[in-house]
Amino acid sequence: METTENKVQFNLKNMHYAVMTAGGNTPTWDTPVPVPGAVSLALEQQGELNKFYADGIVYYQSSNNGGYEGDAEFARIIDKMLQDIWGYILSTTEKVLIEDAFAEPKSFALLFQIDGDQHNALYCLYNCTATRPGINSKTNEESKEPQPQKIKISAAPLENGRVFARTTAETTEDTITKWFTKVFEPAPAA
Repeated sequence: METTENKVQFNLKNMHYAVMTAGGNTPTWDTPVPVPGAVSLALEQQGELNKFYADGIVYYQSSNNGGYEGDAEFARIIDKMLQDIWGYILSTTEKVLIEDAFAEPKSFALLFQIDGDQHNALYCLYNCTATRPGINSKTNEESKEPQPQKIKISAAPLENGRVFARTTAETTEDTITKWFTKVFEPAPAA
């Protein structure tokens, strides 16, 4: 059966996060949690081209992979994500969220879907850290427009070198079906 690659991509959806529970060469993650209301994701590659000159020419050149960095925008960051990633505390009696300046943000995997003209591509960024969301709003005028929340995300390589995974036109149906149930890890090589 011949498969066709996407010619274009559009429509971000199905955003999930999974808190990293162990790092190193064998990282593990909690079960992915859905984050409704993904508005946009714009990540730029991080890394540089390095040129070494000898004999009057570029004698050797290399590039390094520093992962990705950029912005993610949501209709509203859900309370569970504020607690799981940035350590916000939910008061026991009053049920009020409290930001703790001493809480260390947790690393997480970010999973999401980008639709295509032939098939949907599923992504997993393995080792993300993010700034906490800002507080922004404005008064209603002639129309009532939602005010999304934005976070800055950095997706760094894991110790084993993995940065992200993405499904292809040839990805098995079983892998696609399980994508948002756990963070994807490739099967060991035979």
